[in-house]
Amino acid sequence: MKVSVRLMRPVTASAVGLRAWWVRRRRAARGDRGMATAEYAIVLLAAVAFAGVLYKVVSSAAVRTALEGLVKRALSASF
Repeated sequence: MKVSVRLMRPVTASAVGLRAWWVRRRRAARGDRGMATAEYAIVLLAAVAFAGVLYKVVSSAAVRTALEGLVKRALSASF
């Protein structure tokens, strides 16, 4: 009867440390799964707020008058 013995390579401390580091990284990454969506939502809200403020500024009477003057001056320029 032939008995086969499988010799395994001894586990070193660096391999155990690497495995523990990898497990910690994977567990930490699980909590970040929805972060990209939340970040996109925050950026979208900021962009909408900025667009609202920009619209109010541009549609104000003072800015409208300044823009009209600028356009009239540009159209009446002689070349």
